[in-house]
Amino acid sequence: MRVFSDNTLLLTVLYCCFSSAVSSSLYSSCQLQGQVNLNGMHKTGDVILGGLFPINLISAHPDLTFTSKPQLPTCYSFDIIGFRQAQSMAFAIDEINRNSKLLPNVTLGYSLYDNCLQLGIAFHASLSLVSGQEEQVTLDKRCVGTPTVQGIVGDSTSTRSIAISSLLGLYRVPMVSYYATCSCLSDRKKFPSFFRTIPSDAFQVNAMIQILKHFGWTWAGLIISDDDYGVHAARSFHSDLGPAGGGCLAYTEILPWGDDPAEVRRIVDVMRKSTARVVIVFAHRSRTINLMKEVVRQNVTGLQWIASEAWTLSDALQTPHFMPYLGGTLGISIRRGEMPGLRDFLLKIRPDLHHNNTDGNSMVNQFWEHTFQCRFAPPPVGWVEAGGELCTGQEVIENVDTEFLDVSDLRPEYNVYKAVYALAYALDELLQCEPGRGPFSNNTCAHLQRLEPWQLVYYLGKVNFTTTFGDQVSFDENGDSLPIYDIINWVWLPDGRTKVQRVGEVKRSAFKGEELTLDEKKIFWNFESKQVT
Repeated sequence: MRVFSDNTLLLTVLYCCFSSAVSSSLYSSCQLQGQVNLNGMHKTGDVILGGLFPINLISAHPDLTFTSKPQLPTCYSFDIIGFRQAQSMAFAIDEINRNSKLLPNVTLGYSLYDNCLQLGIAFHASLSLVSGQEEQVTLDKRCVGTPTVQGIVGDSTSTRSIAISSLLGLYRVPMVSYYATCSCLSDRKKFPSFFRTIPSDAFQVNAMIQILKHFGWTWAGLIISDDDYGVHAARSFHSDLGPAGGGCLAYTEILPWGDDPAEVRRIVDVMRKSTARVVIVFAHRSRTINLMKEVVRQNVTGLQWIASEAWTLSDALQTPHFMPYLGGTLGISIRRGEMPGLRDFLLKIRPDLHHNNTDGNSMVNQFWEHTFQCRFAPPPVGWVEAGGELCTGQEVIENVDTEFLDVSDLRPEYNVYKAVYALAYALDELLQCEPGRGPFSNNTCAHLQRLEPWQLVYYLGKVNFTTTFGDQVSFDENGDSLPIYDIINWVWLPDGRTKVQRVGEVKRSAFKGEELTLDEKKIFWNFESKQVT
């Protein structure tokens, strides 16, 4: 009897329902428990890569009385930056397909899905990627069917990456995240097939400690978000920052996840009364905004802020309302990179005029409707009557003032780009294997037609290449990349305008250890911040 591959088993267990009737047939058939309509975009190819991106930021939960078939949450609030990240993956695959030296004679395709910042939706998407969405599949002795994805780029947060990778790791499906930073994901026993092109928070914490040491700041407060991102960072601070680390924490406070104004007021009151003038905020943007609103309300000035990468580049906080308090902030930021040709690629995006709700191309059409404030036919009820425009598909992106086309500060997009290339280089090395000299049992090689995900995991661990921007990409034994961060400074200009400038970097060299570079002459100091102790 043939043993099904891990992917087939996953499809069988999670998506299939075998008939209980006794049959003389040699083979069983299975059927999806339910078709899930996911917001996505697709391109065919010899090898398919999957992607999970935050295209919509808010979800409305449906009725769960179970008197009718339960539906997934409805997603809305289109995020142009999340869509640009997804397009960065499409761009990287297009660029690889045009490169005759990388994966020659092999065409990459993709299936990209909206995770809607919702774990349940991200789970549905990841399972669809590794199992397929065919309505009915016949499992015969050849295990034929549409090939599943061989690797996934994503997810965009630590919490979802932990959950999804815990499952996919059982089947050794490689997952390369561009934004999940929790140090907990470096545990190879728990996450055997997880990789990332963004540094672990363990390194981000170390980078912050390096900044504290550089300026002689020995007394600081720590504020974290109430999730994996913040809690694991706090553990690192408490273990690494102390007398041996050159400093101490005056307090550690946890920002509430829900709406709790009284708790936020209490935290800011602690900050105001503390003698610590340096405050490290290791939290997500939305939580940090709530904190800063209360800082302004209580008029807490004279603090030197150190920002984690989650809010370092937040436009919502770089406003005349906040900058009297936040000017001079030093932050850790994802490494900026360049992707020549990306803007031209984005300008070529066109909607699918034959779009419907099940063909999987809704992501592009949703972008079109958001950008041009129109609706494709058939429009929502009352749209035309209220004076709404219909989309023609002939609208010109260049005529719209949109940050979608601003490619001057590519950070998460650059990490997406590196993740796709890491998978491509791993596949390329796998396909160059010489029969009889392979790394697997009896010196065998992997084959494209019978490729197992765990075989790609092996080659991902051996990846070592340099991007056109000059950055080396490789992974250590934990799936972490060589860490490098930009150090960012918030400048409050005399005319009231604000800007964010790069003032240095912190990195770990493969040969020289950790290096901190700071251009102090460029740093803007607010309230004589450099003098704090």
